[in-house]
Amino acid sequence: MRSYRLEGFGGTESLAMRDEARTEPKPHEIVVRVRAASLNRRDTMILGGTYPLPARQGIVPLSDGAGDVVAIGDAVTRFAVGDRVTGSYFARWIDGRINAGLIDQLGCTLDGMLTEFAVLDEQWAARLPDHLSWHEAATLTCAGVTAWNAVTGTRIPKPGQWVLTIGSGGVSLFALQFAKLLGCRVVAITSRAEKAERLRALGADLVVSSTDIPEWGGWAREQTGGIDLVVETGGPATFAQSLIASTLYGHIVLLTLQDASGRSIEMPAALYQRSLATISRLFVGSRSNLEAMLRAVSQHRLKPVVDRVFPFAEAPEAYRHFQQGDVFGKVVIDCA
Repeated sequence: MRSYRLEGFGGTESLAMRDEARTEPKPHEIVVRVRAASLNRRDTMILGGTYPLPARQGIVPLSDGAGDVVAIGDAVTRFAVGDRVTGSYFARWIDGRINAGLIDQLGCTLDGMLTEFAVLDEQWAARLPDHLSWHEAATLTCAGVTAWNAVTGTRIPKPGQWVLTIGSGGVSLFALQFAKLLGCRVVAITSRAEKAERLRALGADLVVSSTDIPEWGGWAREQTGGIDLVVETGGPATFAQSLIASTLYGHIVLLTLQDASGRSIEMPAALYQRSLATISRLFVGSRSNLEAMLRAVSQHRLKPVVDRVFPFAEAPEAYRHFQQGDVFGKVVIDCA
């Protein structure tokens, strides 16, 4: 079988394709024929050696992937051969709160999904909805769960309330889609006006180009009366505008604390002292969160947005396309 492994860190030249023998499953393991995998920002950070959790040398990268079970260990009870599955980002985090013993991640400290055959403990996987293509199904583990928890966390927005999303990456588009499932209204911020119609097609009620209106926070507040939930993916460049846009008791979920240059978010005291907004953090989620999201995706037959698909042999080019930043949805690698 063919697998990519990270041999060193610093760039796509560290991605090495290797021919390897297929591993047989241990009693509680499943073997998954990976049909597709997808990229997240953390994968480029791991590649560059800047991710906070040190990656294991020689790791198979990518947390996100989908495929069908082709072999199971003697003691497996959760899956059967033929089941369509995806892995869970924090493989050992099943439910409840995370702790130091549960931080292992697929594609970082545990072999991930950029391979033709992945071996997973049966507790590390979840069953996929039948209506999704392999390319769509491969996008959910990181961006999907992150957006789901951002929108359906401890302060779930009510139908008719306003949610604001920033950009057109995977998390932002999933957040837009999930907010619409809940009956919310959505303001979508984009740096490129040509993406406005595509955002409206996904359900955005208002779209504004940050190029046309750099101080979009005041505009959003005027148009809506104040944003109830901001899914803050922009980081230092957008946080102040998100705070301005928020209603008095709004909720801002911070997903990005630093930009590519290492600049961190700074709290604008003059703005925050006029606000009672709650600012919170989250980091993907548990397998239970993944399964809850997959139930919603199945019930509503939601379709993830795929930006572009690359063949397995062109995985380094997929990384480069993702890194250039001008994407609309998820960048997928076909592993079939």
